[in-house]
Amino acid sequence: MKSNKITSRLVLLLLMAVCVCLFIYYDVSSYLALEAIKSNQALIDDYYRSYPLKTLTVFFLSYVLITALSLPGAVIMTLIAGALFGNLTGLIVVSFASTLGATLAFLVSRFLLRNWIQEKFAVQLKSINQGIEKEGAFYLFTLRLVPLFPFFVINLLMGLTRMKVLTFMLVSQIGMLAGTAVFINAGTQIAHIDSLQGILSPSLIFSFSLLGLFPLFSKKLIEILQARKVYKGFKKPTEFEHNIIVIGAGSGGLVSAYIAAAVKAKVTLIEKHKMGGDCLNTGCVPSKALIKSAKLLHQMKHAEKLGIKSAQAEFDFADVMDRVQQVIKEIEPHDSIDRYSQLGVNVIQGEAKIISPYTVEVNGQILTTKNIIIATGARPFVPHMPGLENIDYLTSDNLWQCRELPERLLILGAGPIGCELAQAFARLGSKVTQVQRGERIMPREDPEFSALVMASFQRDSIQFKLKHAAKEIIIENNRKYLLCETEGEPVRIEFDQLLIALGRSANISDFGLEQLNIPLRKNNTIETNEFLQTNYPNIYAVGDVTGPYQFTHTAAHQAWYASVNSLFGSFKKFRVDYSVIPWATFTDPEIARVGLNEQEAQAQNIAYEVTSYGIDDLDRSIADGTAEGKIKVLTVPGKDKILGVTIAGEHAGELIIEFVTAMKYNLGLNKILGTIHIYPTLAEANKYVAGNWKKNHKPEKLLRWVEKFHQWMRDS
Repeated sequence: MKSNKITSRLVLLLLMAVCVCLFIYYDVSSYLALEAIKSNQALIDDYYRSYPLKTLTVFFLSYVLITALSLPGAVIMTLIAGALFGNLTGLIVVSFASTLGATLAFLVSRFLLRNWIQEKFAVQLKSINQGIEKEGAFYLFTLRLVPLFPFFVINLLMGLTRMKVLTFMLVSQIGMLAGTAVFINAGTQIAHIDSLQGILSPSLIFSFSLLGLFPLFSKKLIEILQARKVYKGFKKPTEFEHNIIVIGAGSGGLVSAYIAAAVKAKVTLIEKHKMGGDCLNTGCVPSKALIKSAKLLHQMKHAEKLGIKSAQAEFDFADVMDRVQQVIKEIEPHDSIDRYSQLGVNVIQGEAKIISPYTVEVNGQILTTKNIIIATGARPFVPHMPGLENIDYLTSDNLWQCRELPERLLILGAGPIGCELAQAFARLGSKVTQVQRGERIMPREDPEFSALVMASFQRDSIQFKLKHAAKEIIIENNRKYLLCETEGEPVRIEFDQLLIALGRSANISDFGLEQLNIPLRKNNTIETNEFLQTNYPNIYAVGDVTGPYQFTHTAAHQAWYASVNSLFGSFKKFRVDYSVIPWATFTDPEIARVGLNEQEAQAQNIAYEVTSYGIDDLDRSIADGTAEGKIKVLTVPGKDKILGVTIAGEHAGELIIEFVTAMKYNLGLNKILGTIHIYPTLAEANKYVAGNWKKNHKPEKLLRWVEKFHQWMRDS
């Protein structure tokens, strides 16, 4: 099948090459020169009067062929059509011929190159494909109206996209009509035209460019009409109490409210539970506090590595969990009602309900607002599993109320949350078993980094049940079991406490989304456009409730765009930038990443080079007794441009920031290598991996000449 396609492509290329060669050999372009047309105009007119149908057919087919092969001459042929056939007939003939020829060029480009281009540049074309899918017809219509963009280039480029053929034909037919009419009309005056410069004069080009503004006005009109449709049935207040109402006081909501207040907008922030959201109360902060205590115990257990014969610690798990709560209390003021009130935010504790695009109800009070930002976050995903309702299972939400250390802790899931908590509880003394449906833990990372973490977990006595699919919870004789299936065989795993860590689900219920018919994506997150707007232009969504990343720092990043777009979008709107998103998993060793890793690059057919540096060779790591891990950098082949970085090791989450900055501002590895790093620090590892890249790309030929120069200097 593949060989047949290759043969077909070769045959098509050969036919096209023959046609082009014939065009050049017979010097067809000379016959399409303005002087030749003018000198033979009387003869051509006579022939057309004698054989009108034949002339129209030959002209039509010639126009189609020239357009399909992207050969020069379409402009002059359009003029000829005006001179020969007049305005109406010329417009009809050229309009359909140009559309048919353009469509053939579109199809040839698609047949020859689209699959290869789409596979080769999958990441680069992702946003373009999404744009074509949503507004491809509008973009094509705009380009067709502006002759500054060569039509043959548009035909070929559109063929590489996923635009439907019928859409391309219809939009091209309509979009080229106005321009064709102008040229046809000019062609009727061909006897008075001295050169093509007269046709393509600055004034005419300017007129066409003004014509290109038409689709922009059209788009604005469409937006207005769509807005009228979506807002139909909702009464818009004559005046508003607020510029923005923010629902949810997690990271996304807090930053949205902060920015709005900073620019003196009237903003109300509504939170039904606790200020700070999941990150402060049940996520990032408590988990890191727990990890710190567990790590101290681990370091004391292995004190001999630092020359200390033994170190012991007495602890009560309840005290550890009390410390976790104390850490939350110490950080709480950063996200408190008092602080945000002082910043100028009106904070209300209560359950928000969106009544209309302009009104929100809370505590029985109706508030009017120009804009709404939804930042309701997410909650732990709990699967529908038989028997689960019969036990008091744990999630990252209720875990922090525990005051007794589980003797046998079974963790369902091996993503970042499951892995962080598995290691922490194992170091605190639980017998931890991790159940994972896949074949390895931390599957989003490259296999060698998963293996590094897994080896560390095994040293902490964590047991793994990989390729195990959880099926049911069974209770027999007051003993709890998880029934799994692996390779078709049933397996029972006994446990005292179950922790479910299978990801998070967006909070999309009970605050009015359903009543407003705000659409959701397939993964049940709120659908937004590139400006973070929902189908209601004045309602935005940020953070875990919309994705695509469920990180605290990403929610804060989105909040800037949502707040600025909602307040100043009538002047300028900003597309949210996801080009450089870092994250870290706080296991030991830590895993931090930004950009592509190797498995993603392979899946997306992106060419890359790999440069690595082993942190076990770093002076500071050796001195600290933490000589474990590596840095892996993906670069463009032959260049120092960074495509992605993964770091495993102590404080990897801190080390990655240098690469985040480099990628954000398009700095290559040479810039990192040329930057002074303090000795002895962990950050030197970043410089050393850049040095390894430089060694792999040293100019061998130049060095041989330099060697000869030094030899000459010694001998002279």
